[in-house]
Amino acid sequence: MDECGGSEQHMKSRAVVKYSAAPPPSSYALLQEKTDLKLPPANWLRENTQLGTAGTTVLGSSRKSKPFSSFGMAYDFIDCIGDDVDVVSDSENIKKLLKIPYSKSHVSMAVHRVGGTLLLDELDIQELFMRSSQTGDWTWLKEFYQRLSDQKWQRKKKSKEHWNEKAILSKFLYYSINSDGTAVPVPSDTEQAAEEGCGTAAEGPSWPATYNSPTTESNESFSFSLLRSQGLRNDFVRNILWTFEDIHMLVGSNMPIFGGGRYPAVSLRLRDNNKPINVLTGIDYWLDNLMCNVPELVMCFHVNGIVQKYEMIKTEDIPDLENSTFSTRVVKDIAQNILSFLKSNCTKEGHTYWLFKASGSDIVKLYDLTTLCEEAAEEKCQNPFTLPVAVLLYKVASNMMLKKSQNRKNYGTIRTLLLNCIKLLDEERHPQIIASAHYMLAELFQLDDVSEDEGNGESLRGGGSEDSYSDEEEEEEEEEEEDERCSYSTSFEPQDDSKAVAIIKSVGELSVPEKYKSTHQIRPNCAFPVSQDKEEKCRLVLSYVLKGLKAVDSSIKKESDLPAVDPSTPIPLKYEERSQNRTRDVEKEIALLLDRGQSPHPFTSSETVLTRSGMLPGTWQHRMKLQLFLKASKAYYILSDAATNLLKYGRALRYIKLALQCHDGYCSISGGLHPQVLLFHCQCLSLCGDVQLMLAQNASNRAAYLEEYNYQTKDDQEILHCLHRESSCQGLNATLHALCYQLIVLKRLGNIRNEMGVFYMNQAAAMQAEKQGGGRSVCVAEQELWKKSFSCFEKGMQDFNAISDSVNTALLLCNIGRLMRICAQAHCVTTSEHSRSEFSPEEALYYNKAIDYYQRALKSLGVRESHSAVWDSVNWELSTTYFTLATLLQDYAPLSRKAQEQIEREVTETMMKSLRFCDLQTESARQPLYQYRAATIHHRLASMYHSCYRNQVGDESVRKQHKALAEQHYSKAVRLFISLSDAPCELLRTLLERVAFAEFTMAGQNSSAVKLKTLTGALEVMCETRHAFKLIHKELLEQQKKSIKVIILVSFYSSSSSSSPLFLLWTKVSYLIIFAKDFVYYYY
Repeated sequence: MDECGGSEQHMKSRAVVKYSAAPPPSSYALLQEKTDLKLPPANWLRENTQLGTAGTTVLGSSRKSKPFSSFGMAYDFIDCIGDDVDVVSDSENIKKLLKIPYSKSHVSMAVHRVGGTLLLDELDIQELFMRSSQTGDWTWLKEFYQRLSDQKWQRKKKSKEHWNEKAILSKFLYYSINSDGTAVPVPSDTEQAAEEGCGTAAEGPSWPATYNSPTTESNESFSFSLLRSQGLRNDFVRNILWTFEDIHMLVGSNMPIFGGGRYPAVSLRLRDNNKPINVLTGIDYWLDNLMCNVPELVMCFHVNGIVQKYEMIKTEDIPDLENSTFSTRVVKDIAQNILSFLKSNCTKEGHTYWLFKASGSDIVKLYDLTTLCEEAAEEKCQNPFTLPVAVLLYKVASNMMLKKSQNRKNYGTIRTLLLNCIKLLDEERHPQIIASAHYMLAELFQLDDVSEDEGNGESLRGGGSEDSYSDEEEEEEEEEEEDERCSYSTSFEPQDDSKAVAIIKSVGELSVPEKYKSTHQIRPNCAFPVSQDKEEKCRLVLSYVLKGLKAVDSSIKKESDLPAVDPSTPIPLKYEERSQNRTRDVEKEIALLLDRGQSPHPFTSSETVLTRSGMLPGTWQHRMKLQLFLKASKAYYILSDAATNLLKYGRALRYIKLALQCHDGYCSISGGLHPQVLLFHCQCLSLCGDVQLMLAQNASNRAAYLEEYNYQTKDDQEILHCLHRESSCQGLNATLHALCYQLIVLKRLGNIRNEMGVFYMNQAAAMQAEKQGGGRSVCVAEQELWKKSFSCFEKGMQDFNAISDSVNTALLLCNIGRLMRICAQAHCVTTSEHSRSEFSPEEALYYNKAIDYYQRALKSLGVRESHSAVWDSVNWELSTTYFTLATLLQDYAPLSRKAQEQIEREVTETMMKSLRFCDLQTESARQPLYQYRAATIHHRLASMYHSCYRNQVGDESVRKQHKALAEQHYSKAVRLFISLSDAPCELLRTLLERVAFAEFTMAGQNSSAVKLKTLTGALEVMCETRHAFKLIHKELLEQQKKSIKVIILVSFYSSSSSSSPLFLLWTKVSYLIIFAKDFVYYYY
C-alpha cells in the first residue's frame, strides 16, 4: 500500500492507494513533432494493461461513472464505512462537486448515508427518464422534474466536434504507449466505423434495470443475482483513500499514470493549442493529480490533430497557470461547505437523496427521493437504489458486529443500520437478510453472561449499566440544539420548492469560508435502548427472535411451493466474471456470523435428512433457526432467573419451561450438541429443580402461582407455534398422542395375553398330573388347552413385536418352549406298573419344537450384556431341554425303530449341545447347577462308552476309540463332581464305575507289567473316594445333630421330667445308632 503526502500554500493532501489493478507505471512515448493524431495507430482500441479500463474505450479517458460505483467500493472496503471515511465516490463526481461555483453545467447526484459516511453517485436523470418511457417506472419523478424545471426534457446530442476530440485523445494515448511513437495508419472505413461506434456507445443506455422480481422468487440467491446483474462491482483501476484537509474520502480513479526515468509518476494530457486552459480544466487536472499523488503533469499541445510540443508542469503550479488561475483555499472551502451541507441534511439512513443544480442556475437543491416515492404510493422496489443500500447497511452492521467486543458504543449505530435495512427490504423477496438482521439485533443484547448485571452490583429494578450511553446522548442533544441555532439558507423554502429538504440559494456561498460549518456529526438518530429491567430487555430479544423465525418459516414455505420446471424449456446459463463473485460476500458474512459460538458443522454425515418443517441440514434456514432457538432459550432462562429472584415462582416455572422447549427445538434439528449448549441445558434443569422446590415450600400461594404459570403473551404463543414445526416433543399432534397410547396399550395387551397363555398352560399341566397310569392317550380337553395357550402366546408376541419389545418377546417364546415340553410329556406312554415304554416320535417332535422356540428367544435378545437375567434364564431352559431329550433317548432308547449305533450317535450330539449351553465360567447363582449338569453329562457319556467298550466285538480300532472316550469323560466328570460340595454320592458312583472299567480292561491284558499299571491306576481311583466319604460323613454328622435336637425337644415337651422311661430309652437307642455308623465307617 503506497502512501504519500503533499502541500501547496499550506494545503493538506494525503493519498493512500488501497487497491490498484494497474501495472507499475512505465515511461510514455514522446511523439515526434508534426505527428498526425487523426491517423489511428496500429494498436488502437486493443486492450492494454497500462491504460487500464480506459484503454478499452474509444473515449480515451475514464468512462462514464456507473450509478452504483460507490457501492462497489464500499462493498470492497467495508471496514472504512461508518466513521473512518466521510465520502465514497468516483473521482469524477468529487471534481464535479468542487467545480460547482465555477461551472454553469447541471449537477445531478444521488446521495446515501451509511453511518457517518456519504455515498455519492451520478444520477443521470435524462437517461433515467428515457428508460422510464419504455418501462413506465419513475413516472412520478419525471412529472416532478418537469414541474420543477417548468419545461419538457429532451436529451441533448453531442456535437461531431466533441466526438472528434474524444477520438483524437484516444489515439494520442495509444500513440503514447507505442514504443516507436510512429503512426501506422489503418483503413479509413475502420476509423469511420470506430467513430460511429463511439457515438453509439456513448448514447446507449447505461442505467440499470429496475428491481422487479417475480413473486414466485423468494430465496436469497435471487437477491444476490440482482446485485450482480446491476454491475455492483468495483471497476476502478485504483481505489485511493484521499485526505483533503480534514475530509477523508475513498475515491475511485481510472486516470492512466506514466513514469520512468527522473519522473516517477506523471499524468498525460492533450490540449488544443488554439484553446487556452480555463479554470475548470485547471481544477480538473489539479484534483486528479492530488487524488492519485502525481507530482507532475505532461501537456501535449496540438493544432487540428498535429502534435506541436510538450510541456512539463508541476502539480503545485497548476493553480497559477495563465487563464486558469484559481485559489486552492477556495476549493478547500467549497469542499468543506458541501460536505457540511450534505451531512447536515442527509440525516436518514436508507433514504436516497437527490442533489440537483439545473444548467445555468445558481441554486442547488436537495430532495429526499425516498419520501417522494412513498408519497407517490409506488412500491419501494421501484427505487433502484433500495437493494444496494439495504445490502450495504447490512454489511456495515455485520462488520461492526464481528468487532462488537472491541467497542460496545457502536451498538446504537449497529441497531440503527439494521432497522433501516429491514425497513427497506421486502420480507417476501429477501427473507435471508431480514432474518439475519433480526438475529443480529437480538445479539446486541448480551445474554451469555447471566450474572453480568449482578456482578456490577446492580439490582433487577434499578442501577447503572455498562451499556448505558448517557454521555453520548447528552452530546447528541447538545448537537441537535446547536443545529437548530444554525439558521442558514437551508431553513428557507420557497413556495415552489416545498419538496426540497434543503436549498443553497447561491453557489457563491460555497466559496465563503465556513459558511456551512457545523459541528453536526452523523450519529444514530436513536440511541441503543438499554433498559434497567431484565424482563424488558429479554422481551426485546424475543421479539427480534420471533421476527427472524417468521422470516425463516416464510422462506421455507415459499421454497416448498415453487412450481415444477417445464422439462421442455431450456434453462439459460449465465456467464459471470470472477470479479462478480465479490457480491457473494454478504452470504459469507451471514455464514460467518452464524458460525460464531456454534460447534463445527453438527451434520457431518453425508446423509441429508429433511427436518420436520422441510429444511435441509446445512442450509441458511437450518443454521439460522439453530441460533434463534438457542437465543430464545437463553432469553427465557434469564426471565426465569429474574422471576425467581422476585419470588414469582409461577412465572419462573413458565419461563423455564419455555426455555427447555426452545432447547428441545434446538436439539430436534441439530445433529450434535456443543459442550456449551449441554452446559446451558444443565443450568436450565438446575433452575427448574430450584423453582419446583420453592413451589413445594410455598404451597399456600398455589392459586396465584397457577395463574402466573398459565398466562402467555402473544409473542410466547407465536414462538411456541414456530417450535411446533421443528420440535420432536412440542409438535405432537393428536395422532402422535394416540400412537403413544397405542404403544402403552399394546404392551399391556401383550402382558395380559401372556398371563392368559400361562393360565391355560398350567391348567393343561395340572390335568396331565391328575391322569392315572395305564397308557392313556392325550384327551381332547388337553389339546384345547394347548391350542388356547399357544394362541394367546402367539398374539402376545405380535403385540410386543409391534412395539419392538424384544425382552417380552423372548419371554413369550420361552413360555411357548415350556408349553411344547408339556406337550411332549403328555405323549409319554406308561404301563400299569408306572414304568414307561420307548421314547416316542411325538415326544421327539415336541422337544425339538421347544428347542426351536428357545433358540428364537436367544436370537431376539441378542448379546447377553443387553439383558443378562433374561438371557441366562432362556439359556438354562435351552440346555435343560437338550439334556432331557438326550436322557430320554439314552434311558428309553427306541430300539424298535432305530439301530443302537444311531441312538448312541444322537445321544452324543444332543448331550454335547446341552453341554455347549452350560455356562461354567460366569459366576452366578446357576453356576453350581451348570457344573452339576456338565458333570452328569460327562458321567452319562462315559457310562455309554464304557458299555460300548464292553459289548463291542470285532473292530479293535472302534473299541480303542470307545475306551479313550470313556476315560476322557470319566476324568472330566470326576473333576467337576469334586468341585461340588453337595454331590458325594454321584462322585462315589463315578469312581466305582471307573474302578470297574479298569478291572474289565485288565482282564483283557496279557502282560504283567500292563496289568500292574492298570491295577495301580485303579487303586489311585479308589483313594480318590476319600473325598466323597468325607462329604458323606460330614452330611451324616449334620443330620445327627439335627436328630438329637429333635429328640431333646420332643422329650422335653412330652414329659416334664428328664428321668422318664421314654426319654432314657430314646437316648440309648440314639447313641447305639451313632456308634454303629462310626464303626462301619472306620471299618471300611
